[in-house]
Amino acid sequence: MDIRRVLRIFQERMRKYGLWAHVRGVAFSWRFARHGIIVVTGPGPNPRVVNRGGALIAENCQFYSGIRFEIGTGAEVRIGNGTYINYSSVIVAEKSVTIGRDCQIAWDVVIMDSDLHPVPGKGKEDLPVVIEDRVWIGCRSIILKGVRIGRGAIIAAGSVVTKDVPPFSIAAGVPARVIRTREDEEARKEQLDPSGIG
Repeated sequence: MDIRRVLRIFQERMRKYGLWAHVRGVAFSWRFARHGIIVVTGPGPNPRVVNRGGALIAENCQFYSGIRFEIGTGAEVRIGNGTYINYSSVIVAEKSVTIGRDCQIAWDVVIMDSDLHPVPGKGKEDLPVVIEDRVWIGCRSIILKGVRIGRGAIIAAGSVVTKDVPPFSIAAGVPARVIRTREDEEARKEQLDPSGIG
């Protein structure tokens, strides 16, 4: 890689986040099985990981204060490049939670792949959650087990997502349902060039 490009990226990151966010990110990153550059921003408590024998894997990501990861035995949480997770969000993985690249997850969001306890007549059920690239999730939304949210989808604030959301859709409500598809210029460009490179 070109040294000038590396220096430029470093300078941009320092301008955007500052030294302290990078220091907090380094202190937080020892909890990851693998990671890129992690930054931690915002006042208040540092992000917390309760890991009972799983793996937390992230590329270059931003985490805000107060978020919590709970990872069960053999479970895995994967977070793609450029994604940020905002204040006080909770991610629970008993099996697998995958979050793609460039996702924007607002504050107080809950993502969980498990019932966490037996359901009468059914037992405890763990089903993977997949959130594809460039998804926006509004504040206080809940994403439940077995859900796949397609690329470029938007989940409105306060929604409870219980079933799959197609790519480039806008879903809202309790339970969430698709209310329309994205027709904006950014969505059209992404549909024509899914790599996002242009």
